[in-house]
Amino acid sequence: MKERKEQLLTLMKDPSYVPMKLKELAILLDVPKERREELAEVLDVLVAEGKLSLSKRGKYKIPEASVLAGIYSGTARGFGFVSIDGWQQDVFIPADKTGSAMHGDRVQICVESQRQDRRAEGAVIRVLERTNRTVVGYYQKSKNYGFVVPDNRKLGQDIFIPQGKDFGAVNGHKVVVEITDYGSSPKGADGIGGRSPEGRIFEILGHVNDPGIDILSLVRAYDLPEEFPDSAMEQAAQIEETVAESEWEGRKDLRDWQTVTIDGEDAKDLDDAITISREKFGYRLGVHIADVTHYVTEESPLDEEALKRGTSVYLVDRVIPMLPHRLSNGICSLNAGTDRLALSCIMDIDSQGKVIGHEIAETVIRVDRRMTYTAVNAIVTDQEPAVMEEYKDYVEMFDRMKELADILREKRKTRGSIDFDFPETKIVLDEKGVPLEVKPYERNAATKIIEDFMLIANETIAEDYFWQDLPFLYRTHDNPDPEKMNRLGMFIHNFGYAIHFQNGEIHPGELQKLLVKIEGSEEEALISRLTLRSMKQAKYSPMCTGHFGLAARYYTHFTSPIRRYPDLQIHRIIKENLHGGLTEERLAHYHKIMMGVAVQCSAMERRAEEAERETVKLKKCEYMEERIGQVFEGVISGITNRGFYVELPNTVEGMVSVNDLKDDFYVFEEEQMELRGESSGKSYRLGQKLHVSVSGTDRMNRTIDFVVADK
Repeated sequence: MKERKEQLLTLMKDPSYVPMKLKELAILLDVPKERREELAEVLDVLVAEGKLSLSKRGKYKIPEASVLAGIYSGTARGFGFVSIDGWQQDVFIPADKTGSAMHGDRVQICVESQRQDRRAEGAVIRVLERTNRTVVGYYQKSKNYGFVVPDNRKLGQDIFIPQGKDFGAVNGHKVVVEITDYGSSPKGADGIGGRSPEGRIFEILGHVNDPGIDILSLVRAYDLPEEFPDSAMEQAAQIEETVAESEWEGRKDLRDWQTVTIDGEDAKDLDDAITISREKFGYRLGVHIADVTHYVTEESPLDEEALKRGTSVYLVDRVIPMLPHRLSNGICSLNAGTDRLALSCIMDIDSQGKVIGHEIAETVIRVDRRMTYTAVNAIVTDQEPAVMEEYKDYVEMFDRMKELADILREKRKTRGSIDFDFPETKIVLDEKGVPLEVKPYERNAATKIIEDFMLIANETIAEDYFWQDLPFLYRTHDNPDPEKMNRLGMFIHNFGYAIHFQNGEIHPGELQKLLVKIEGSEEEALISRLTLRSMKQAKYSPMCTGHFGLAARYYTHFTSPIRRYPDLQIHRIIKENLHGGLTEERLAHYHKIMMGVAVQCSAMERRAEEAERETVKLKKCEYMEERIGQVFEGVISGITNRGFYVELPNTVEGMVSVNDLKDDFYVFEEEQMELRGESSGKSYRLGQKLHVSVSGTDRMNRTIDFVVADK
């Protein structure tokens, strides 16, 4: 019966299948008359199990309720998961039921089993939308054919390259292949291997060991645009490099206000400047943002390309900008000593951090000093005499900034805003792209000042335009899934912590309290990361649904139009509104395009984040290659049934395989999140410190292997 059930389900999941009666099925499956009762019995069982439905006309098919659409996420081991809108858990797809789906494809699936105590399981019926038209990978040549091993191991299968379709590639070349046939499941229903995807190579990037090929491969794999189209470059070339006096007309002239930019040492696109003064009511804070829309007009070649890119992408060895350098590093950059056009949000803030009044205006500014986070931190935190002397005319200004930033941060903290203070990774490369140093890039008082000022400007703008009820683009962050929060609550209970729910939901203040409680503890980094992973991703939306992580009712992105398209989009609306140009026709236009802009920008942001993360992992892997055998102290940052992850102080993370724990047989205790030895009782727990040595690296999969070492 089992084989017949599988045969029937496989038949009905085929896209060409049309609902049939028992007699028609019997003829199709070549079932003799004397055995049709057995077939009817199998069909009755499948209907009773809910796997098939029977129409009033006696025709059998897969139930409509079991057919769903979603995004397929593959794994290196062949199986995958499909995320369905409105479902809290993904649907598991076994390796022999993935069809021809590849990672990122939009697919239609049939849910085959669904129980409360375990993840739903299903099978891919058809692919609705292909994501992977081209694939970047490593070429391996045989006598009469070859294979491309994809850099993205989530694709699950190698790409078969027939004879004559290799573009002259040889073993070890990194290539770009166009997929011509997506093949079938890695394994058929009969257990026999399926048909591999097939393609043709159309570009050779270079040899895998050539300098820069590793990052270039990722650039191509994520389809990151390297060149601007000629039309955009021609438009950029026509833009003057200086601001003409005629462009000041109608603008508020703030050039005599003491103004600074504060950025990293290597920043070149300076899109925000600050002014501040002490007033009777508290502070007057000016956040002045480059007026990019003055130069990037709607539906122009520059605008179309900026929307296509969505964001600038910051890889370890290069920046792929949203706008050409002539704009991003030139006329749109708020460089010291030059007149620049800006869109300013000038806020009156009382001593409790409340914005009691604000003005949004087109302005012309002139930055007095270009400051770095390092220099400002040396003044407001370390009070280094030499630095304070060098910037003596600005020390009072920076102290005032620190005062206000502290007030704003405390106000956000009181309302429940969550402050994740993770050290980012800083990778120092030589001229050939070889990593010389991997280290944490910590936030300091100066970076926090700028964060606090940008946040309050973004909130102020968002609230203003929400109440004007105009089409707008907001930065939203939905409440986390209760199930994920419950799992987090059970996990932290093992460490003696708790989070409290109200009516099944959690307030962001509860998570902030948790972060405060764990501060300085061994498990701080671990619980912070697990808390972050339990939350949803922020996105762009034309609906103002609030920002959970910031505990903010109104939030948008206003402060970085050089590197983020959403900011540029709302600048255009703000300026048109300031000039009284939002007619019914223009309002209808913005209402029409806003959802498309939100979806595009959210998608491009995800792409950029993934690419940035993968380049960091790649360089960490390359860095640790030269340190095989060396011993480091680290902290256990994650545990699975396959082993545990260890994070080093320099932010590098690697895995200790359970197979390399030779002193005992270790069992994964999921509730306690630990590996425990059956004989010795010895355990490895989250947050535990230990020494490890580097046993190997895998650049292809971007993984690092550790083994436990003696002190």
